[in-house]
Amino acid sequence: MAGLFGLGRESKTFRPKKSLPVGSKGMTLKRHIEATLGQGNIREAVRLPPGEDLNEWLAVNTVDFYNAVSVLYSTLEEFCTASSCPTMTAGHKYEYLWADGVKVRKPVKCSAPAYVNSLFDWIELQIDDTRIFPQNLNSSFPPNFVDVVRTICKRMFRVYAHMYHSHFSTICTLHEQPHLNTCFKHFMYFCQAFNLIDGSELTPLKELIDQILR
Repeated sequence: MAGLFGLGRESKTFRPKKSLPVGSKGMTLKRHIEATLGQGNIREAVRLPPGEDLNEWLAVNTVDFYNAVSVLYSTLEEFCTASSCPTMTAGHKYEYLWADGVKVRKPVKCSAPAYVNSLFDWIELQIDDTRIFPQNLNSSFPPNFVDVVRTICKRMFRVYAHMYHSHFSTICTLHEQPHLNTCFKHFMYFCQAFNLIDGSELTPLKELIDQILR
């Protein structure tokens, strides 16, 4: 069954970045994010710009966060393998099972690379579905869009948790820890600002998050 759903495969090669939703408005919001981040003010960078639509803001940032975490994980593909990471964990106490609610309804145990690649495939399906992430400014977001974003963010957090717990020494060897820390800090500030991840889900990285948010 695991093979049927692609859960047994090794990591994919580098994934191209996903385009921003809501057309030219997405690029405008993206430039706003880059400008405020360039000033070193992460709290300002996550704040909803005056007069902007919340769903558009969530959509643009969600795609941006996905692009960031997928690039970070791609640098670890030769180190995060089915043999080195036979389960998707965040330390010794936390293990994540995969289910997408469609092809895999009952959560299954799988290796970390199988979990992450199944997750990335699932996220890309959501982003590419114009009924969920509209590309046309005249299109509306679905009523459950915030819930979709919450699920995506909750699962992206698990990738960060795995990278920090299982691969941080490798990340340091690759001199990537400043970039990882910056991406994670931006992600956590945003999730905190819009209440996107329940506190219980954050437990594997609680000490790091408390330090970041302090």
